[in-house]
Amino acid sequence: MADQTATALFRQNYNSSAHIVINQGGTSSGKTYAIEQVLFCLAGSTEKLVITVVGQDIPNLKAGALRDAANIYGSSEVLRAAIKNYNKTDRLFEFHNGSLIEFKSYDNAQDAKSGKRDYLFVNEANGVSWEVYCELALRTRQKIFIDFNPNIAFWVHDNLLGRPGVQLIISDHRHNPFLSQQLRDKIESLKVVDEELWRVYARGLTGKISGLVLNNWKIVDELPENRQLLAAGLDFGYTNDETGFIMVYKHDGALWVDEMFYETGLTNPDIAGKLIESGISKKDEIVADSAEPKSIEELRRMGWHINPAKKGPDSVKISIDILKRYELKITRRSVNLRNELSRYKWKTDRSGRTLNEPVDRWNHLIDPLRYVALNKLGAGKKGNIKSRMPASAQPWFDFAAAHLLK
Repeated sequence: MADQTATALFRQNYNSSAHIVINQGGTSSGKTYAIEQVLFCLAGSTEKLVITVVGQDIPNLKAGALRDAANIYGSSEVLRAAIKNYNKTDRLFEFHNGSLIEFKSYDNAQDAKSGKRDYLFVNEANGVSWEVYCELALRTRQKIFIDFNPNIAFWVHDNLLGRPGVQLIISDHRHNPFLSQQLRDKIESLKVVDEELWRVYARGLTGKISGLVLNNWKIVDELPENRQLLAAGLDFGYTNDETGFIMVYKHDGALWVDEMFYETGLTNPDIAGKLIESGISKKDEIVADSAEPKSIEELRRMGWHINPAKKGPDSVKISIDILKRYELKITRRSVNLRNELSRYKWKTDRSGRTLNEPVDRWNHLIDPLRYVALNKLGAGKKGNIKSRMPASAQPWFDFAAAHLLK
């Protein structure tokens, strides 16, 4: 079923004789898409194969590998004819010839011991533990595909590269013929602001990304029931930059953040529609990028409670300092925000010295988080110290305020 118009990256993976095929690539290289094309070809041409695509968690799979698979399925009449059923709920493609492609995640090594397969694809492998990979690999009969962005060396580099039966394929955006020139230019422009990021994301080379701006965050499965809405945050984008929208809550001294949408090509009426779809009340305050006053006014005339971020001298640094005072709890479904936080780092000068300014990339959800911090948690906000305390400590703050701080 291999298509004669397929990319060179597809052909490298399809024709590989290695037992383990490792795809190390920069952003937008097309590695995940190419591997999934290979898997569809294998499933369609061979009876009763079991193929497992594994990711860090289900939200990551839905935002990445599963979305690519749905696009491949939807764009090929030959493939749709070969597939008996696509079960979106179970994330399962069932072929007429009895082959299956399943999309799964595993919480731990014990969980990964269940089930066997013919082919395994570990997507964004630096989010999957070595222990989970080992259990999956032991139960894979034929071939293993692996892909990742090489932010930093991990178990693939330590335990697999250089071994017999292992092939390494390095790719970057230049291997993907379907990208726009605008996106290519955007990726290449990283070299001006941070050469280490450029090596990783523009050339697919193993990096040593350090100096991340925000390390005080953790993943949570759900929002707490008795959370208090602080505000929503909105960053405008359009062609190449995404429009990002988040909800920020306070609970027990921490900030809880939930990604609502992250898309390009949204007009202001589109944004209003997305707000309605997301269940946002017109009474909920939205803090938006003050550099877009016309957009803010247009949304305000549509009835939304929206205000500009209170920017000023050093506002980026100030808002980051505010956010560092809190534990940030990011919902598991906030995949794009988690990806941004894993890339958001300080600029460095030519000597490698860290500058007091973050790289202005991958921040279309971090920026609205900063806007909320500036407007709702900035200097002069009453109760700011108390709001950062656990609920159990707040009565003692009230006692101190009444009797000791006069």
